[in-house]
Amino acid sequence: MKRFMRVLLVVLLAATGVTLASPADASPYCGIRWGSLTKTDPAMSSAPMTAVRTGRHACYDRLVIDVAGPAGGYTVGYVSQVAAEGSGLAIALRGRAFLQIVVHDPAYDVNTGTATYTPANPKELAKVATYRTFRQVAWGGSFEGYTTIGLGTRARLPFRVFTLDGPGTGSRIVVDVAHRW
Repeated sequence: MKRFMRVLLVVLLAATGVTLASPADASPYCGIRWGSLTKTDPAMSSAPMTAVRTGRHACYDRLVIDVAGPAGGYTVGYVSQVAAEGSGLAIALRGRAFLQIVVHDPAYDVNTGTATYTPANPKELAKVATYRTFRQVAWGGSFEGYTTIGLGTRARLPFRVFTLDGPGTGSRIVVDVAHRW
């Protein structure tokens, strides 16, 4: 009976010139087709990270990690808890979903061990209270060439990760999280 009713509805709508769009036909939000599965790039670098900053855009919120030289790779994905580098302890984050951002760059000079990034407040790397998607950016530490940042978001939303050259001889690792699906 359900199949008959559906066929009848389609026939009636077609007779009046109306068509039904499937979810696959729907336009994606702002053209975003990123998905929410883990993104990785296995490259390693000894170039140290130097800063973390954020920005708001029309369709997504952005996190940028500055690196003093060529950026290494990354592993970015949703997890039930973000684990701190070295200890593995859970990092408390606001939000309903949590992105663990691991960049393959240290937050220290590999020759001297001197820190190249020391957050003033490890629990709040950036002020994101007015952001649409971000809820909190927290420090997860740097250990053996890997640096972790926890990003609390309002929901599990599509995201992308990429690297950019510059300014100068530096580079950036960028994480964009969409405002919605």
